[in-house]
This record gives sequence, structure tokens and C-alpha cells, in this order.
Amino acid sequence: MTDPIADYLTRIRNAVMANHKVVEIPASNIKKDITRILFDKGYILNYKFEDEGVQGNIKIALKYNAETKTPAFKSIERISKPGLRKYVDKDHLPRVLNGLGVAVISTSQGVMTDKEARKLNIGGEVLCYVY
Repeated sequence: MTDPIADYLTRIRNAVMANHKVVEIPASNIKKDITRILFDKGYILNYKFEDEGVQGNIKIALKYNAETKTPAFKSIERISKPGLRKYVDKDHLPRVLNGLGVAVISTSQGVMTDKEARKLNIGGEVLCYVY
């Protein structure tokens, strides 16, 4: 697998399109950090890290609107790819939907949202947009 983050996002996107309640994804530290951000921002219902075998798994409970059965997020897309990395400095941090969405940034201080990176005045690699 050349891009595990793209695989992670695609598994979530496919599970939402199929109206699954839970999706299981192979774990890594960066995927765990992205999962925590998605949970903190209210895009997923819950998550659980399972340490079975060498790698372990992440179980993510997806969040849907109770009345309309629509998912909590409209789009989740990969920005920085292995063939074309997207780096931004502190002055050019992206704003997703004028602040309504979240850009996940990998910085020297760890994985965080664009708003947190703006507060800390640091830039990094733009991993994905969620809105």
C-alpha cells in the first residue's frame, strides 16, 4: 500500500456510502491522531483502538443524522499525496469552507487542525479536508 492515509479516508467514505454503522481500519499512529481529531470535531460517533497482532485495528462508529439518515460530514478528501506533497507555512494555512470545515495538518508538534496550528503559529503538511 503506497498511501495508507488515503486508504483510511476511502474506507470511511465507502462505509458512509454503504450506510454502515462501524468500519474497521488497520491502525497506525497517524491514523489514530486523525481519528481523535474527527471525534473531537464531531464527525464520528466513537472509536476504539484494538491492539491485536502486530499492527492492531481502529474501530470507528460512524455518525449519522437521526431524522434524515445523512452522514455527519459531506466530504472527506486527501490533499497531500505521496506523489505531490502539499506543505504550507503559518501564513498560508487553509480555511475549509470559511472555517466551517476542518483541515488536518501534520506539524512538527504532531497532527492537529488548521485552527490549532494557527494558534500555535506553525505550518506543516496538509493531510486532508473534512466538511
